[in-house]
Amino acid sequence: MTSTEAKLKERIKELTCLYDVTSIIVNSDYDQLETSLEAIAFCLKNAWQFEKETEVFLSCGQYQVQTKNFNESMVCLQSGIKVFNKDSGEIKVGYPSNKYTLADFLIEEQKLLDSVSLAVGNLFERKQIRDSEITVKRQMERTDRLYILGEITAGIAHELNTPLANILGFTELLKDRITDKQAIRDLEKIIDNTIFSREIVKKLMFFACEMPQEMKTIQLIPIIENVLKLLQPSLQEKQIKIIKTFNKDAIELKSDTVQVTQVLFNLIMNAVFYSPKKGHIRLNVIDKPNNIEINISDEGIGIPKKNDDKVFEPFFTTKPIGEGSGLGLSVVHGILNSHKGSIRHKPNSPKGTIFTVDFPKL
Repeated sequence: MTSTEAKLKERIKELTCLYDVTSIIVNSDYDQLETSLEAIAFCLKNAWQFEKETEVFLSCGQYQVQTKNFNESMVCLQSGIKVFNKDSGEIKVGYPSNKYTLADFLIEEQKLLDSVSLAVGNLFERKQIRDSEITVKRQMERTDRLYILGEITAGIAHELNTPLANILGFTELLKDRITDKQAIRDLEKIIDNTIFSREIVKKLMFFACEMPQEMKTIQLIPIIENVLKLLQPSLQEKQIKIIKTFNKDAIELKSDTVQVTQVLFNLIMNAVFYSPKKGHIRLNVIDKPNNIEINISDEGIGIPKKNDDKVFEPFFTTKPIGEGSGLGLSVVHGILNSHKGSIRHKPNSPKGTIFTVDFPKL
């Protein structure tokens, strides 16, 4: 192709392609990115010299699109896609190898392909920025909600403590004065329910970080063993096997013994509840230079994606009515915050959930 008219025609196709690709990117729906990438591949196909023979392959991250007849045996021009200066994919534009060679491509076509690859990389960068902003916004909203709930909860807990103590005290006094057996049984029910209510108040105060902390150096492994002894009846009932691993024989942590026990008890008890009969719970403790990492994994049904942001909210539970108050993970979250630590969860493989707790070495 040497005529001025032909060269001009190719330049027009290239400029049209760049304009169309830019328009597609500007109007892209980040939630339906595959549609935009398919349109970009079609634009590239039309921009090449032998457009009827041209096929396009585009891959970036989890996305992969191609025109109908593309195959790996084709002779191709290719250009890498960089997202924040990291190699994240590529675009290939090819001709059938039985009819064409690399010499049949134009120099300008490689430049065009590089420009489109750069534009696609910019598109993915903007998508990542948008996704990060949404995540940060959700985290801030969740933090605000938890802070407000913490304030309200602390007030409620303080208000309930006094009347519950009075109910418990006066009921025990009445029990000592009454001889009627039925009345004594009724009073014992009142006492049991009052103690249960007081435990809920205690959990509320844990969540609101209102419980006083006694920070001291503790041995973590004996505490874990004690928690497992407490949970032995539940483990035996479901025939669940605990698999423990520690990277050191002795692991020290500066923390509050009661609160660490509360964290471990709640997380392991949750794992037991959601584990299938004869399942396995893995408890892995890693002593790192700056923190102690505790991983607790189960083989249960896992956490639905829609509940990812709700699991640490107070009073949220997926357990049947009467099986849980929705405060266990909220308490754990509050304790970890007060220790300047963190808790997170992710899916286990092939099923279940892994909770990871980090206690900093203060």
